[in-house]
Amino acid sequence: MAWRAARLILLAGAAALASGSQGDREPVYRDCLLQCEERNCSGGALKHFRSRQPIYMSLAGWTCRDDCKYECMWVTVGLYLREGHKVPQFHGKWPFSRFLCFQEPASAVASFLNGLAGLMMLCRYRASVPASSPMYPTCVAFAWLSGR
Repeated sequence: MAWRAARLILLAGAAALASGSQGDREPVYRDCLLQCEERNCSGGALKHFRSRQPIYMSLAGWTCRDDCKYECMWVTVGLYLREGHKVPQFHGKWPFSRFLCFQEPASAVASFLNGLAGLMMLCRYRASVPASSPMYPTCVAFAWLSGR
C-alpha cells in the first residue's frame, strides 16, 4: 500500500513539473487565444463563425477554439521570426500550414496509407486463416481496433 502511495506522489510531482511547448507558454500566444475566443467563440460571433466555416472543416471537427489556436500560432510565429528567433513548437508539434482541413497533410496521408495497409493485411488474414482457429476472433478484433 505504501508503494502505491509513493508512486502516486511521484506521478503527481512529475505532472507538476511538466510544461507545454515553448509556443504554448508564450504570453503573446495566450493573450491572442484569449482575445480570439472572447471575440469569435461566443454568442452571435460563434454563429457567424459557424456560418462562414467551410463544410469540410466542420466535418473534420475543427472548432472555433481550434481556429483561434491556428491563427494565434501564426501570429506568434510571425513575431518570433521578426525578432530573429527560431520557430517554436505549439502543443508539441511544429507549425504547419493548413491544407483544406489538414494541418499536417503529410501525417494525414501517412495515417491513411497505414490504415489501408492494415485493412489489406486483415483481408489477407481472413482469407488465409480459418475462422475456427483459436486466436482468429482476437486477431480480427485487434486489427479492427488498432486501425481506428
